[in-house]
Amino acid sequence: MRDGSRCARLDRVGPLDQPPPALSFLFRRWHRPAMISLRNRWLLLGALVLLFGIGARAWGLTDEPMWLDEAYSAYAASKGWHFLWSVVPAYETHPPFYYSLLRAWTLIVGDGLLGHRLFGVVAGSIALPVVALAARDAARASGLTDRAGLIAVAAMAAASVSPVLVEMAREVRPYPLMIMAYALGTWALMRIAGRGRIEGAPYAAYLACSALMLWLHNMGPLYAAAMGLALLVVAWPRNARDWGWLVGGHAIVLLVWSPALIILLDQAPMWIKATWLKFSGHNLWRRVTLIWTGNGDGLRAAVALLVLAALWRVRREPTGRRIAGALLILAIVPVAVSLILSATVAPVFIIRTMTALAVPAMLLIGIGAGGYAGKVKWLLWAAAIYLLVDQGTADVDARIANRPQEDWYAAARWVGARAKPGDLVYAYPNESALPFDRAVRDLGLPLKTRPIPGEVPVLNPPKGSWYVSGSRGVPSLDQAHLRGIATDGVSRAAPTIWLMRGGPWAYDKGDVFLHELEAAGRLNTGHYYRFPIDIVGLTVRRDGPEGAGAGR
Repeated sequence: MRDGSRCARLDRVGPLDQPPPALSFLFRRWHRPAMISLRNRWLLLGALVLLFGIGARAWGLTDEPMWLDEAYSAYAASKGWHFLWSVVPAYETHPPFYYSLLRAWTLIVGDGLLGHRLFGVVAGSIALPVVALAARDAARASGLTDRAGLIAVAAMAAASVSPVLVEMAREVRPYPLMIMAYALGTWALMRIAGRGRIEGAPYAAYLACSALMLWLHNMGPLYAAAMGLALLVVAWPRNARDWGWLVGGHAIVLLVWSPALIILLDQAPMWIKATWLKFSGHNLWRRVTLIWTGNGDGLRAAVALLVLAALWRVRREPTGRRIAGALLILAIVPVAVSLILSATVAPVFIIRTMTALAVPAMLLIGIGAGGYAGKVKWLLWAAAIYLLVDQGTADVDARIANRPQEDWYAAARWVGARAKPGDLVYAYPNESALPFDRAVRDLGLPLKTRPIPGEVPVLNPPKGSWYVSGSRGVPSLDQAHLRGIATDGVSRAAPTIWLMRGGPWAYDKGDVFLHELEAAGRLNTGHYYRFPIDIVGLTVRRDGPEGAGAGR
């Protein structure tokens, strides 16, 4: 009987079609055209989504100048390794690790605007397929294996057009790397959930991502704490061995983080004591939900529908419930703690520092969009399509509008069109020189800047000065010292001083420096203002009525 069956199989296949043993794996795959076709369709669609996401992040990458915070990054990275690890910790609240990575990157690709921006685009683009892989593994572990491909592509599509993920990928700041590290950490947690054990490569990847988040930003501890809670949800230790892995791994992470913790503890009191930020509860829920939804109540409703559908879909499987709980923790806990800190200790830039929280939300959106069959799927697909089209259109509009956060190119061109040989640009506070000098460099303008009272950081400012922004490197000076600068030899020799103030309401309340320059014999001959850049041209007054009139 067995021989007859064997003959029947040979008749169907043909004696010459039998593959050698070494090729039997390929032969089996060749005889599954429907599965391969479906898999290839998802791969092709995923590749198209990835290309769109990369294009959204790279489009018009050099159209906008660096703004103040980006210029801080470029400045620190340009100063060398000794400066990064001995001076930066003395004035910067964030650890120097990101600036060191940026320096290494620019030494390879160049330190122009494109070179700096590419770092974030590469990191933000890497995050996209990682989101897809995390969504695929979350689907498989939740019992949605047959829909894992659709869920993965849907999650990556949502991430590719997410306004906060697109915008932050274009910045010369730690945020693109934080997004990438959080995505990798989320993927590792989904792998751990599928195994149900704290061990192996996924756990090692989780620990590495936790340490990376801690070293990238002073808000890193909130992210690491959320990742730790999510780990306990997806794989609670079941025996002494699991507890050993858990405690030992996190002890290593804490040890690795300890130098950055020392920096944070040293800088935090200054930030708490002196900050111009104010916490406001006005329209708070809309501002916070920008992280996950983008701007618009319609988008918020669509995301809420998809997330609720995802939670309902995975409720049947114990692993699915654990994954849902972990994703909610990853998406909500850091911003909830940051709100508490802002209200009780000191305000933080919640939206900017919390953009990585969009990553776990993308997984839930993907499960909601791709996890259903039957009639209900059409409603969820409609919500997903509305989300993708609205956010994608917003990204396109943002690139076409080209509205820089701080238009230092326009400011530099305005001064460059009016400045004469010998003129000086006075940057007060001194940090204003950082983005202005970058813009001058990009435009190739022959302008010279004098930071007041000196280059960032001024760690030992004159007596009577104070720190306004929480940074130990940017002091505000009292009237006596500003008068001394207005009347010193450098100031007297400059035909025109272009007084550039970034936020005069904070550093030069009452226009003290402006009035001291005018008292030193200068006429106000021009004014440029575009929030937060304020520039005043002050030309030496000539003797006599005729000269004074000409000066005006």
